[in-house]
Amino acid sequence: MSFNRVFEDKIIQVTGEQVSVPAVDAHIHIVNFLQQTDGLDVLLDAMNKANIDKSVIFGLPVRKKWAFSEPEKPHYYLSDDARCYWYAATDEIVAYEYLKLTPPARKRFAPLLCGFNPTDLLAIDYVEYMFRKYPFWRGIGELLLRHDDLTALTAGEKARVNHPALFDVYAFCAEKDLSVLIHQNSTAVLHTAHFEYLFEIEEVLHKFPKVRFIWAHCGYSRRIPHKDYFQMVTDMLRRHPGLYVDFSWVFYDDIVSHSIAKPKWANLAQQFSDRIMIGSDLCGHFDLLGKAIARYNSFLTLLPDPIQEKIARKNAEDIYFG
Repeated sequence: MSFNRVFEDKIIQVTGEQVSVPAVDAHIHIVNFLQQTDGLDVLLDAMNKANIDKSVIFGLPVRKKWAFSEPEKPHYYLSDDARCYWYAATDEIVAYEYLKLTPPARKRFAPLLCGFNPTDLLAIDYVEYMFRKYPFWRGIGELLLRHDDLTALTAGEKARVNHPALFDVYAFCAEKDLSVLIHQNSTAVLHTAHFEYLFEIEEVLHKFPKVRFIWAHCGYSRRIPHKDYFQMVTDMLRRHPGLYVDFSWVFYDDIVSHSIAKPKWANLAQQFSDRIMIGSDLCGHFDLLGKAIARYNSFLTLLPDPIQEKIARKNAEDIYFG
Protein backbone atom coordinates (compact mmCIF):
# COMPACT_ATOMS: atom_id res chain seq x y z
CA MET A 1 0.00 0.00 0.00
CA SER A 2 1.42 3.41 -0.96
CA PHE A 3 1.45 6.34 1.40
CA ASN A 4 -0.86 8.06 -1.07
CA ARG A 5 -3.47 5.39 -0.41
CA VAL A 6 -3.02 5.80 3.35
CA PHE A 7 -3.71 9.54 2.94
CA GLU A 8 -6.79 8.82 0.82
CA ASP A 9 -8.07 6.31 3.35
CA LYS A 10 -7.99 9.03 6.03
CA ILE A 11 -9.93 11.41 3.80
CA ILE A 12 -12.56 8.80 2.96
CA GLN A 13 -13.43 8.55 6.66
CA VAL A 14 -14.29 12.26 6.89
CA THR A 15 -17.93 13.07 7.61
CA GLY A 16 -19.27 15.78 5.32
CA GLU A 17 -18.77 16.75 1.70
CA GLN A 18 -18.19 20.50 1.89
CA VAL A 19 -16.41 23.13 3.89
CA SER A 20 -18.56 24.96 6.44
CA VAL A 21 -17.69 28.46 5.13
CA PRO A 22 -16.95 29.57 1.55
CA ALA A 23 -13.30 28.71 0.91
CA VAL A 24 -10.31 29.00 -1.38
CA ASP A 25 -8.41 25.77 -1.85
CA ALA A 26 -4.89 27.17 -1.55
CA HIS A 27 -3.08 23.97 -2.48
CA ILE A 28 -4.17 21.57 -5.24
CA HIS A 29 -2.17 19.79 -7.94
CA ILE A 30 -4.17 19.33 -11.13
CA VAL A 31 -2.00 16.34 -12.15
CA ASN A 32 -0.71 13.24 -10.40
CA PHE A 33 2.86 11.91 -10.53
CA LEU A 34 2.18 10.36 -13.94
CA GLN A 35 1.03 13.83 -15.09
CA GLN A 36 -2.57 12.64 -15.51
CA THR A 37 -5.57 14.85 -14.73
CA ASP A 38 -9.34 14.66 -14.53
CA GLY A 39 -9.38 18.18 -15.98
CA LEU A 40 -10.36 21.59 -14.67
CA ASP A 41 -13.97 21.17 -15.77
CA VAL A 42 -14.24 18.22 -13.38
CA LEU A 43 -12.47 20.22 -10.67
CA LEU A 44 -14.93 23.09 -11.13
CA ASP A 45 -17.87 20.76 -10.60
CA ALA A 46 -16.23 19.34 -7.47
CA MET A 47 -15.54 22.85 -6.17
CA ASN A 48 -19.18 23.85 -6.59
CA LYS A 49 -20.31 20.85 -4.55
CA ALA A 50 -17.67 21.45 -1.85
CA ASN A 51 -18.41 25.18 -1.25
CA ILE A 52 -15.02 26.20 -2.71
CA ASP A 53 -15.12 29.57 -4.45
CA LYS A 54 -11.63 29.50 -5.98
CA SER A 55 -8.54 27.28 -6.16
CA VAL A 56 -4.81 27.85 -6.40
CA ILE A 57 -3.69 25.28 -8.97
CA PHE A 58 -0.36 23.90 -10.18
CA GLY A 59 1.20 20.81 -11.67
CA LEU A 60 3.91 18.58 -10.23
CA PRO A 61 7.48 19.42 -11.22
CA VAL A 62 8.53 15.75 -11.38
CA ARG A 63 7.23 12.72 -13.24
CA LYS A 64 7.48 9.13 -12.07
CA LYS A 65 9.29 6.85 -14.51
CA TRP A 66 7.87 3.43 -15.40
CA ALA A 67 11.13 1.54 -15.46
CA PHE A 68 11.63 -1.59 -17.58
CA SER A 69 12.62 -3.43 -14.40
CA GLU A 70 9.19 -2.82 -12.84
CA PRO A 71 6.43 -5.25 -13.92
CA GLU A 72 3.51 -3.00 -12.94
CA LYS A 73 2.73 0.55 -13.98
CA PRO A 74 3.26 2.93 -11.03
CA HIS A 75 0.52 5.25 -9.78
CA TYR A 76 2.46 7.20 -7.15
CA TYR A 77 6.09 8.15 -6.65
CA LEU A 78 6.40 5.53 -3.90
CA SER A 79 4.89 2.74 -5.97
CA ASP A 80 8.31 1.22 -6.70
CA ASP A 81 12.06 1.98 -6.75
CA ALA A 82 12.12 3.74 -10.14
CA ARG A 83 13.29 7.35 -10.22
CA CYS A 84 11.38 10.57 -10.79
CA TYR A 85 12.69 13.26 -13.12
CA TRP A 86 12.08 16.98 -13.59
CA TYR A 87 9.21 17.56 -16.01
CA ALA A 88 8.63 21.02 -17.51
CA ALA A 89 5.59 19.89 -19.53
CA THR A 90 3.55 19.92 -16.32
CA ASP A 91 3.16 23.69 -16.79
CA GLU A 92 1.91 23.17 -20.34
CA ILE A 93 -0.75 20.81 -18.99
CA VAL A 94 -1.87 23.49 -16.53
CA ALA A 95 -1.88 26.12 -19.29
CA TYR A 96 -3.84 23.88 -21.67
CA GLU A 97 -6.50 23.10 -19.07
CA TYR A 98 -6.73 26.72 -17.93
CA LEU A 99 -7.08 28.16 -21.45
CA LYS A 100 -9.87 25.69 -22.30
CA LEU A 101 -12.06 27.34 -19.67
CA THR A 102 -14.46 30.18 -20.31
CA PRO A 103 -13.23 33.60 -19.09
CA PRO A 104 -15.63 33.57 -16.09
CA ALA A 105 -14.38 30.12 -15.07
CA ARG A 106 -10.73 31.20 -15.33
CA LYS A 107 -11.38 33.83 -12.67
CA ARG A 108 -11.86 31.02 -10.17
CA PHE A 109 -8.30 29.73 -10.62
CA ALA A 110 -4.85 31.08 -9.80
CA PRO A 111 -2.27 29.04 -11.77
CA LEU A 112 1.27 28.71 -10.40
CA LEU A 113 4.42 27.80 -12.36
CA CYS A 114 6.56 24.94 -11.06
CA GLY A 115 7.99 22.80 -13.87
CA PHE A 116 11.69 23.54 -13.65
CA ASN A 117 14.73 21.92 -12.08
CA PRO A 118 15.45 24.00 -8.95
CA THR A 119 19.12 23.00 -9.05
CA ASP A 120 19.67 24.38 -12.58
CA LEU A 121 21.31 27.81 -12.68
CA LEU A 122 19.40 28.41 -15.94
CA ALA A 123 16.01 27.88 -14.27
CA ILE A 124 15.37 31.63 -14.37
CA ASP A 125 15.49 31.55 -18.19
CA TYR A 126 12.61 29.07 -18.23
CA VAL A 127 10.64 31.10 -15.67
CA GLU A 128 10.99 34.33 -17.64
CA TYR A 129 10.08 32.58 -20.91
CA MET A 130 6.96 30.98 -19.46
CA PHE A 131 5.78 34.28 -17.97
CA ARG A 132 6.15 35.86 -21.41
CA LYS A 133 4.37 32.97 -23.11
CA TYR A 134 1.51 32.76 -20.59
CA PRO A 135 1.12 36.01 -18.61
CA PHE A 136 -1.63 34.51 -16.42
CA TRP A 137 0.69 32.90 -13.81
CA ARG A 138 0.00 34.17 -10.27
CA GLY A 139 3.14 32.86 -8.58
CA ILE A 140 5.71 30.08 -8.33
CA GLY A 141 5.14 26.66 -6.78
CA GLU A 142 4.77 24.15 -5.40
CA LEU A 143 8.54 23.72 -5.52
CA LEU A 144 9.45 20.24 -4.29
CA LEU A 145 12.69 20.78 -2.43
CA ARG A 146 13.69 18.74 0.62
CA HIS A 147 11.00 16.07 0.55
CA ASP A 148 12.31 12.88 2.26
CA ASP A 149 11.45 9.89 0.02
CA LEU A 150 10.75 12.01 -3.06
CA THR A 151 14.15 13.67 -2.74
CA ALA A 152 15.77 10.25 -2.51
CA LEU A 153 13.94 9.04 -5.63
CA THR A 154 14.47 12.09 -7.84
CA ALA A 155 17.37 11.85 -10.27
CA GLY A 156 20.17 14.40 -10.10
CA GLU A 157 21.36 16.93 -7.57
CA LYS A 158 19.31 17.29 -4.40
CA ALA A 159 17.02 20.31 -4.34
CA ARG A 160 16.90 22.64 -1.34
CA VAL A 161 15.30 26.01 -0.71
CA ASN A 162 18.64 27.85 -0.46
CA HIS A 163 20.14 26.41 -3.63
CA PRO A 164 21.82 29.24 -5.61
CA ALA A 165 19.85 28.24 -8.72
CA LEU A 166 16.73 29.61 -7.05
CA PHE A 167 18.12 33.00 -6.08
CA ASP A 168 17.40 34.59 -9.47
CA VAL A 169 13.89 33.09 -9.36
CA TYR A 170 13.31 34.66 -5.95
CA ALA A 171 14.63 38.00 -7.22
CA PHE A 172 12.21 37.74 -10.16
CA CYS A 173 9.35 37.13 -7.72
CA ALA A 174 10.37 40.08 -5.56
CA GLU A 175 10.35 42.34 -8.63
CA LYS A 176 6.96 41.07 -9.85
CA ASP A 177 5.35 40.81 -6.37
CA LEU A 178 4.80 37.05 -6.76
CA SER A 179 4.56 34.51 -3.98
CA VAL A 180 6.60 31.31 -3.81
CA LEU A 181 5.02 28.09 -2.51
CA ILE A 182 7.68 25.66 -1.26
CA HIS A 183 7.83 22.16 0.13
CA GLN A 184 10.94 22.20 2.31
CA ASN A 185 11.17 19.74 5.17
CA SER A 186 12.04 21.31 8.50
CA THR A 187 14.22 18.33 9.38
CA ALA A 188 15.26 14.89 8.18
CA VAL A 189 13.26 11.71 8.69
CA LEU A 190 13.44 10.49 12.31
CA HIS A 191 15.86 13.30 13.21
CA THR A 192 14.44 14.70 16.45
CA ALA A 193 17.52 16.26 18.05
CA HIS A 194 16.95 19.57 16.27
CA PHE A 195 15.40 20.93 13.06
CA GLU A 196 18.21 20.05 10.70
CA TYR A 197 17.09 22.00 7.61
CA LEU A 198 15.57 25.05 9.24
CA PHE A 199 18.65 27.19 8.61
CA GLU A 200 18.14 26.79 4.85
CA ILE A 201 14.73 28.43 4.78
CA GLU A 202 15.82 31.08 7.27
CA GLU A 203 18.70 31.97 4.96
CA VAL A 204 16.35 32.80 2.07
CA LEU A 205 13.88 34.58 4.34
CA HIS A 206 16.70 36.91 5.39
CA LYS A 207 18.14 37.22 1.88
CA PHE A 208 14.79 37.91 0.16
CA PRO A 209 12.65 39.87 2.64
CA LYS A 210 10.35 41.20 -0.11
CA VAL A 211 9.24 37.73 -1.19
CA ARG A 212 6.19 36.04 0.32
CA PHE A 213 7.17 32.45 0.97
CA ILE A 214 4.29 30.06 1.63
CA TRP A 215 5.69 27.09 3.55
CA ALA A 216 3.59 24.11 2.48
CA HIS A 217 2.47 21.87 5.35
CA CYS A 218 4.44 24.10 7.76
CA GLY A 219 7.57 22.22 6.66
CA TYR A 220 6.15 18.90 7.83
CA SER A 221 6.34 15.59 6.02
CA ARG A 222 6.08 11.91 6.84
CA ARG A 223 8.03 10.52 9.78
CA ILE A 224 9.31 13.81 11.18
CA PRO A 225 7.09 14.16 14.29
CA HIS A 226 9.38 16.45 16.27
CA LYS A 227 8.17 17.05 19.83
CA ASP A 228 8.72 20.81 19.50
CA TYR A 229 6.88 21.25 16.20
CA PHE A 230 4.28 23.66 17.49
CA GLN A 231 6.87 25.89 19.13
CA MET A 232 9.05 25.84 16.02
CA VAL A 233 6.21 26.98 13.76
CA THR A 234 5.24 29.67 16.27
CA ASP A 235 8.82 30.96 16.45
CA MET A 236 9.23 30.94 12.67
CA LEU A 237 6.07 32.98 12.12
CA ARG A 238 7.06 35.38 14.88
CA ARG A 239 10.59 35.92 13.55
CA HIS A 240 9.79 36.14 9.84
CA PRO A 241 6.94 38.43 8.71
CA GLY A 242 7.44 37.29 5.09
CA LEU A 243 6.63 33.68 5.96
CA TYR A 244 3.17 32.25 5.36
CA VAL A 245 2.02 28.65 5.87
CA ASP A 246 -0.69 26.31 4.71
CA PHE A 247 -2.32 23.58 6.77
CA SER A 248 -2.49 20.78 4.20
CA TRP A 249 -1.60 17.17 3.39
CA VAL A 250 -0.48 14.95 6.29
CA PHE A 251 0.41 17.94 8.47
CA TYR A 252 -3.23 18.60 9.30
CA ASP A 253 -4.06 14.96 10.01
CA ASP A 254 -0.87 14.07 11.89
CA ILE A 255 -0.27 17.28 13.84
CA VAL A 256 -3.28 19.62 14.00
CA SER A 257 -6.41 17.48 14.00
CA HIS A 258 -5.92 15.65 17.31
CA SER A 259 -8.32 16.82 20.02
CA ILE A 260 -5.53 17.80 22.43
CA ALA A 261 -3.49 19.70 19.83
CA LYS A 262 -6.29 21.40 17.91
CA PRO A 263 -7.05 24.22 20.42
CA LYS A 264 -3.42 25.41 20.54
CA TRP A 265 -3.21 25.45 16.74
CA ALA A 266 -6.47 27.41 16.71
CA ASN A 267 -4.86 29.93 19.07
CA LEU A 268 -1.88 30.14 16.71
CA ALA A 269 -4.26 30.77 13.81
CA GLN A 270 -5.77 33.70 15.68
CA GLN A 271 -2.34 35.10 16.52
CA PHE A 272 -1.16 34.91 12.88
CA SER A 273 -4.54 35.09 11.19
CA ASP A 274 -3.25 36.90 8.07
CA ARG A 275 -0.65 34.25 7.23
CA ILE A 276 -2.35 30.84 7.35
CA MET A 277 -4.33 29.07 4.61
CA ILE A 278 -5.91 25.65 4.00
CA GLY A 279 -5.73 23.31 1.03
CA SER A 280 -6.79 19.86 -0.10
CA ASP A 281 -3.43 18.86 -1.64
CA LEU A 282 -5.13 16.42 -4.01
CA CYS A 283 -3.21 15.30 -7.09
CA GLY A 284 -4.95 15.03 -10.45
CA HIS A 285 -8.19 13.39 -9.29
CA PHE A 286 -10.94 15.33 -7.54
CA ASP A 287 -13.63 12.87 -6.46
CA LEU A 288 -12.55 13.29 -2.81
CA LEU A 289 -12.34 17.08 -2.87
CA GLY A 290 -15.45 17.59 -0.73
CA LYS A 291 -14.19 15.34 2.04
CA ALA A 292 -10.62 16.68 1.77
CA ILE A 293 -11.81 20.22 2.43
CA ALA A 294 -14.56 19.25 4.92
CA ARG A 295 -11.95 17.81 7.30
CA TYR A 296 -11.06 21.40 8.28
CA ASN A 297 -14.55 22.12 9.60
CA SER A 298 -13.84 21.01 13.16
CA PHE A 299 -10.79 23.28 13.21
CA LEU A 300 -12.54 26.28 11.67
CA THR A 301 -15.38 26.11 14.19
CA LEU A 302 -12.86 26.88 16.96
CA LEU A 303 -12.17 30.28 15.39
CA PRO A 304 -14.18 33.52 15.56
CA ASP A 305 -16.09 34.21 12.35
CA PRO A 306 -13.70 36.90 10.99
CA ILE A 307 -10.70 34.60 11.57
CA GLN A 308 -12.54 31.67 9.95
CA GLU A 309 -13.05 33.79 6.86
CA LYS A 310 -9.37 34.75 6.71
CA ILE A 311 -8.05 31.22 7.10
CA ALA A 312 -10.61 29.59 4.81
CA ARG A 313 -10.75 32.18 2.05
CA LYS A 314 -9.52 35.73 2.41
CA ASN A 315 -5.78 35.18 2.90
CA ALA A 316 -5.41 33.08 -0.24
CA GLU A 317 -7.73 35.41 -2.12
CA ASP A 318 -5.66 38.47 -1.20
CA ILE A 319 -2.37 36.80 -2.15
CA TYR A 320 -3.35 35.10 -5.40
CA PHE A 321 -6.49 36.86 -6.67
CA GLY A 322 -6.02 40.43 -5.46
